Amino acid sequence: MPTNQQIVLDNRPQGEATVDNFKLVSTDTPALADNQVLVRHHFLSLDPYMRGRMNDSKSYAASQALGEVMIGGTVGEVVESKHPKFQPGDKVVGMGGWQQYSVVDAAQPGALRKVDTTHVPLSYYLGAVGMPGVTAWYGLVKIINPKAGDTVVVSAATGAVGSAFGALAKARGCRAVGIAGGPEKCKYAVEELGFDACIDYKLHKDAYSLAKALKDVCSKGIDGYFENVGGMVLDAVLLRMNAFGRIAVCGMIAGYDGQPLPLANPALILVNRLKIEGFIVSEHMEVWPEALTELGTLVATGKLRPRETVAEGLAAAPEAFMGLLKGKNFGKQLVKLV
Repeated sequence: MPTNQQIVLDNRPQGEATVDNFKLVSTDTPALADNQVLVRHHFLSLDPYMRGRMNDSKSYAASQALGEVMIGGTVGEVVESKHPKFQPGDKVVGMGGWQQYSVVDAAQPGALRKVDTTHVPLSYYLGAVGMPGVTAWYGLVKIINPKAGDTVVVSAATGAVGSAFGALAKARGCRAVGIAGGPEKCKYAVEELGFDACIDYKLHKDAYSLAKALKDVCSKGIDGYFENVGGMVLDAVLLRMNAFGRIAVCGMIAGYDGQPLPLANPALILVNRLKIEGFIVSEHMEVWPEALTELGTLVATGKLRPRETVAEGLAAAPEAFMGLLKGKNFGKQLVKLV
C-alpha cells in the first residue's frame, strides 16, 4: 500500500488563519476491509467553509478535530476496490480531505460517487458541476425563486458559486448582476460568464457608495440576492432591495476570522418585507440530481465556462487556502495532486 501524505489541523487560529495552523505528515495507507475503496486523489477542493470549521465554536457542523486530516472535497481514481460497484480506474468524487489517498467505506450512502468525464473535465466536479454549483442552484431556485425579468445579484460573482449562479440566472431570463473584486474579475464576469453587469466593490469605501453603484445598474431595484460575503456588501444590497425581495445566505466570508458582522439597517428587512434564509447545501441532497443535470448541460453546451486557479502539490494547499480567503483566486480554487 502506498505512503500517504496528509495535511492536518495542528492548532486553531487566533484571529486570522495562517499557514502555521497546518502540518504536513506522512502515514501508511491501511489495507482494505470489505466494501472499502482506495482512491488516489487527482484534485482537492479549497472552499471558504473550511475556515469556519477551523474554529472551536458552535456552528452548523462539528469543528475540525486537531491532529486530523483537514476536511475537503476530492476527485480522483479508484486504485483498489473491495466493493462490487467500484472498479480500479473508475473516476469518483467524495470528501477525501487534504491528502493524496483516502480509504472510503463505499457502502455508506453518498460517500463516493462515480462521475463521467466524457464531456465534463474531472476537476469541474469540485466546482461548477459539484457542491459549489449545486449551492448556487439551491439558493437561486429554491429560495430566490425568480421569474423572468427579475434582477438578481450575487457577491463573489466570479468564484465557483457565483459563476454558476450567473449562468443559472441567465437561463431563467433574469437580469444578473455580479459584485467582485477588481477590474479583471468584473470583465470576466460580463464577457465570459454572461452577467449583465458587474461592480468592483474595491472602488467603494462604504455601503452607501456601493449602493449608489448598484442603483446605477439595477434601475428597477433588486428582487433576489445571493449572499457569499456579508459586511458592507450586504448593507449596500439591503439599501436597494425591492419589497418582498428574497435573500439566500450561503456564506459570510467577511467574518470568517471570528469578528461579528453588524448589520447597519436591519429595519429594511421589515420595511421591505424581505425573506432571508440561510442554507447548507449538504442538507438538501434530494435536489442534487436535478441540479447536477442542469449544471452539466450548461458546461457541456458552453453556457457555463468556469475558470480555475490551480495550486500544484499537497504542500501548497495551506498557502492557496490563505489566498482564497483574501480573494486572490480567480474562479474555483483547486490543488492538483497528480
